[in-house]
Amino acid sequence: MSPAAVASSPAPPDAWAEVVARYLEALRLTHYAADTVHIRTLYLKYFVAWATARGVATPADITPAAHGRYQRWLDHYRKQTGTPLSVWRQDDRLVAVKGLFRWLTKQRVLPTNPAAELELPRVTAQRLPQPLTDAEIIDVLARVEPTTPIGLRNRALLETGYSTGLRRMELIRLRLYDLDLARGVVVVREGKGQKDRVVPIGERAIAWLEKYLDEARPEFVAEPDEGTVFLTRRGRPFHPNNLSRLTRDYLVAAGIAKRGACHLLRHTMATGMLEHGADVRVIQEILGHARLTTTQLYTRVSIRLLKAVHTATHPAATLARPAAPPAAVVDTEPLEEPATSFLAAKEEAASPPA
Repeated sequence: MSPAAVASSPAPPDAWAEVVARYLEALRLTHYAADTVHIRTLYLKYFVAWATARGVATPADITPAAHGRYQRWLDHYRKQTGTPLSVWRQDDRLVAVKGLFRWLTKQRVLPTNPAAELELPRVTAQRLPQPLTDAEIIDVLARVEPTTPIGLRNRALLETGYSTGLRRMELIRLRLYDLDLARGVVVVREGKGQKDRVVPIGERAIAWLEKYLDEARPEFVAEPDEGTVFLTRRGRPFHPNNLSRLTRDYLVAAGIAKRGACHLLRHTMATGMLEHGADVRVIQEILGHARLTTTQLYTRVSIRLLKAVHTATHPAATLARPAAPPAAVVDTEPLEEPATSFLAAKEEAASPPA
């Protein structure tokens, strides 16, 4: 059945649920990613709840002014923690609403689009996340007690996430047939943008993963076994929020206040590879970024590497100190010897402080 056939019959005038369900089915039939359909389902549920609570019973009752009020409500909304919705999250919710009403207008359910003039919030450049240092990631992994099946699973999960840089949903959807540990690679099927890719996995992560698969996973399997690699104690795949909470708990246990959870491991992996000499295009391929500019966002936080390159290559960094400073300058500290090579500078920048 085509999307047009789904929308050809007139919508019940008082059925938000029916209209939204038909829209979401049209998205599925036009091959929108499952994650996109899922998130739009959630955000439209929020919008419908907001509208019905204010007496707006049908899509036909929505006006441009109502959309403006919803946008202001999102801007003033506060989560249970007291923090506002980020501009990015507000934008995502409004995009879902605009998509619904654009579709309703296109299918002639509505004569005009009341969301046509709704301006999305200006999304500024993303804040740069702070990656974990080498010492911090070692501390986080050491917090896991691999003496129980759950602890062994958690260690294998964190090691895999850090080694491969997989996204949260990619970790959750990983299947046994996606693992080629003999070759040291993991196949990511239908990642972001529904694209497949092959990602390397390190020897340490492989060792923990093999131990988990042999000793712990059989404890969690519930028939029928669908081959999900990382299972909950009930034998089911992780819910995304639960996986984030698990990761966050170990970060908190290590005394780390940096924002993020699963994505923090991904970012730490990318930044660490860059600082140890990986080409940004290699990192782009591993992370599965469609555009190099997305990967370059990760590289901007690698200040240690920038400092090393600056010290090794800037002409002023290698100038000899004058025999005596000008009379107006008081300088009693000896000048450091400049690094003699890029490698020396990089090793010096990467070494921990005394």
